[in-house]
Amino acid sequence: MSESRLVVVAPDSFKGSLSAVQAAEAMERGVLAAWPDSRVVKIPIADGGEGTVEALVTATSGRYETSTVRGPLGRPVEARWGVLGDGRTAVVEMAAASGLTLVPAGRRDPRIASTFGTGQLIRAALDAGFRHIVIGIGGSATNDGGSGMAKALGVRFLDGRGDTLPEGGAALSRLVSVDLSRVDPRLAEAEILVACDVDNPLTGPRGASAVYGPQKGATPAVVAELDAALERYARVSSEATGRDVARLPGAGAAGGLGAGLLFFTPARLVPGIDLVLDSTRFDDQVRGATLVVVGEGRTDHQTAMGKAPVGVARVASRHGVPVLLVSGSLGPGAEEVLAHGIGRIVQASPPELPLEEAMARAAELLQAAVAESLGSTPSTRGAP
Repeated sequence: MSESRLVVVAPDSFKGSLSAVQAAEAMERGVLAAWPDSRVVKIPIADGGEGTVEALVTATSGRYETSTVRGPLGRPVEARWGVLGDGRTAVVEMAAASGLTLVPAGRRDPRIASTFGTGQLIRAALDAGFRHIVIGIGGSATNDGGSGMAKALGVRFLDGRGDTLPEGGAALSRLVSVDLSRVDPRLAEAEILVACDVDNPLTGPRGASAVYGPQKGATPAVVAELDAALERYARVSSEATGRDVARLPGAGAAGGLGAGLLFFTPARLVPGIDLVLDSTRFDDQVRGATLVVVGEGRTDHQTAMGKAPVGVARVASRHGVPVLLVSGSLGPGAEEVLAHGIGRIVQASPPELPLEEAMARAAELLQAAVAESLGSTPSTRGAP
C-alpha cells in the first residue's frame, strides 16, 4: 500500500531467546514486510527486571557505563548501568549486580546472598554526579531485605555485641541495632524511583521469603528462618528510621530490596511499566500512530494484572490507537488481556513446534507472525 503509516513496536523481552531490543528489531522487519511505506518507531519495553537498562538506554538514545561490584555471593562482577538521553538520569538494575542468573543453580542460597553490589551501583551513580536515579529491582538472587544495598551506602547493622553482621538474610536474625551515622549524605539530595512490578509485603504468607524464596533455593525450613529474620529486620529498622514500610505493597520485591530502599533512601516505588513508559515519553510517541504492536515471551492471566503489554495498551487506548499483541506462546487466561485495550492476540510459535526450536528461531517466527498479521504473504512459520 502507498499510504504511509506510523507503527509503534513496543515489546518486552522474550525471556531466554530475545531481548526487548532484538524483539523490536524483528517486529520492525515484520511491519515493513507487510507495510513497506510505514514509519516504524521502536520502543523496547521492560517492567523493572533484567533488560530495564537496555530498554531505557535504547529508547532514549542514552549511553552505558560499567562498574565492578560484588556479586550476590561476593565475587566481583562487571555490572552495566546506563545514563538516559536526558544526560541527568542514571538507570540501574539490581539483576546486573545481585541477580539470580549470576549464581549457578547448585550454589543458590538466599541465606547468604547479598544486595551489596546493588548498593555499589547506586553509589557509582552518585559518584558520577547523578541525583536522579531509576532502579529496576526484578530478578534477584537475594533475600536480605536490601540490607546489603544499605551497607554499601553507609548503614551499619549490628548484633548485640556491636559487631557488624555478615552478609545475607539469615544473619538478620541477630540484628539488634542499626547505625545511620555514616549514611552517604548525597542520598538526601537524590530522587530515586524504583521500578517494581509486584505488590508483595516484606513478610508473611505473601512476603519475600514465602513467595520468592523457593525459586532462589530456599527449602520450607529456610523460608521460615528467613521470614523470621526479616520480621526482626523490619522492627529494628523501623525503630531506627521512623519509617513503617514492611506492609507497603512492593516492600517484598526482590527479596525485600523494596523495603530496604524505602527504609534507607528517599526512594519511591512505582509500577515498573509506568516508570518505563514515562521515561521513554511513550505518550508522545504513540500519539497519531496507526497501530501499536506489543509482545512478550508468554501471555497468560498474569499479563492482564499489569504486565508490560497491558501497560502499553492502556496508554495507546487513551489515544484511540489499536493494539496487536504477538506472544511467543499463550497460556491459560491469555484472552483476559482483551479487556485491557488489546484488540487481537497472535501466537508467534506454532503450537506443534518444539519449545527448543521455537526459542532458537524466535526472531524469525516473530517477524513472520507480525508480517502475516498485518496482511502480507502467508507465513511459512511451521516449516523447518
